[in-house]
Amino acid sequence: MKKIGLTILTLLVTFSVWAEQEEQVEPIPFGDFEQWVVRYITESKLLSGQTKTIYAIGPTDTIYGAVPFYYGLNGNPWSVSNAYARVMGLDKVSGTTRPERRDSTGWCCRMDCKLEDVVALKMDLKLQIAGTIFLGWTYEPVPLKAANDPYSIVDFGIPFTRKPKAVQLDYKAKIADSDTITYAKAVAHPKLIPGRDCAEIYIYMQKRWEEGGKIYAHRVGTGYERIWNDIPEWVNNHRVPIRYGDITQQPDYKDYEGLNQHKFRTMNSKGNMVKVNEVGYSDEEPTHMVLMISSGCYEAFIGHDGNTFWVDNVCLVY
Repeated sequence: MKKIGLTILTLLVTFSVWAEQEEQVEPIPFGDFEQWVVRYITESKLLSGQTKTIYAIGPTDTIYGAVPFYYGLNGNPWSVSNAYARVMGLDKVSGTTRPERRDSTGWCCRMDCKLEDVVALKMDLKLQIAGTIFLGWTYEPVPLKAANDPYSIVDFGIPFTRKPKAVQLDYKAKIADSDTITYAKAVAHPKLIPGRDCAEIYIYMQKRWEEGGKIYAHRVGTGYERIWNDIPEWVNNHRVPIRYGDITQQPDYKDYEGLNQHKFRTMNSKGNMVKVNEVGYSDEEPTHMVLMISSGCYEAFIGHDGNTFWVDNVCLVY
């Protein structure tokens, strides 16, 4: 009996260790980047007058004409930095994110940092834009006010109540070895200023609530990684771990991981876009997940022209 009991105990301990080590890797819908929406939009004659092609992640489709794209449909949680804008009655498009062949059987997502030209009324203006994908919604057509506050038309994050331990993805990168970045916010002559740009991946789990039309949040989980160097070959199944609770006392904490470092907005119950105010850390059950992947780490219209970031197979690990 003693031997049998010991054997059962050994089996239970072995099963317990195995169960603790077992993982679930769950793809984020459309995070394999095999499906894209192709959009053909003709810019106004006072601009280029050209028909340009931009892309959105989502069920395969083709859309012709200067019409808004409605994000968040058909189970697609992704938005992108590409956008259709209508400024003073003029149609303009911007495209820094696109599909690219990874091999003979599949596609990946390519994000570029680049200077966009806006030619109007004999003026050639420049915008520095980083290719970016994120979970959330962009509201089109982008209005004139977005030039001063580009986050005002972006609803960051999606409802989510689970606690993954990491985000997993494949990636490679082309990052300039430069200590200058470009400032170009609809200016004729962009400025070079001191700084070092990089690609980045971050994921936040938040507990959000609304009071008097304002949105507040506790930061429940934080995952953050910046890529500072060229990575010419694909790195597969790379993981960015998510740390739960207050991370400020952890030895690897960085200031850019802290609260309110990004200008997140969301739609409140009254239909208004408002700031998400992070007011502390907690280990509660989250209500929302924010995931951003970008070829640049600076705020809008600042970055290094020429940086490129490729990603594929974005998943959550439990």
